[in-house]
Amino acid sequence: MYAVVDIEATGGNHIKGKIIEIAIYIFDGKKIIDEYSTLINPETKIDWYVTKLTGITNDMVKDAPKFSEVADKIYGLIQGNIFVAHDVDFDYKFLKSALKKSGIKLDEPKVCTVKLSEKYLPEAKSYSLGKLCEALEIPIPKEERHRAAGDALATTKLLKLLLEKDDS
Repeated sequence: MYAVVDIEATGGNHIKGKIIEIAIYIFDGKKIIDEYSTLINPETKIDWYVTKLTGITNDMVKDAPKFSEVADKIYGLIQGNIFVAHDVDFDYKFLKSALKKSGIKLDEPKVCTVKLSEKYLPEAKSYSLGKLCEALEIPIPKEERHRAAGDALATTKLLKLLLEKDDS
């Protein structure tokens, strides 16, 4: 089983940045069997450039749960599954750091769809999620791009395609 994860954060550094949105799709290799998505109150201001990229505003997250309030639910979904993300180290480090602050140790195996794409789609002109999905005709509505649920769903569809190319 795979836990396909995407997060949006206040910044690019997992030490100082905070998660503002997370989506998780539990995928059995053929179909999605569970999903979870929520905005998260980062308890700090969201920088203007993050709002410009994601569309997520300070007003949108002010009444959202704090990470500590959803940490157990998030870990419960991921625990025992292979952690998958597009550029997995970014999402994994952010989540590992946030879970650690809640007293939870994340130590699941991880798979990167960028690395899998490089292996199984060597002819690709770009390995960014948006460009790969466009080339492979995996739709991501513009309003869902750079939002956790839209990107996680696109990553799940990409993973399905990549698993079909993997003989092992």
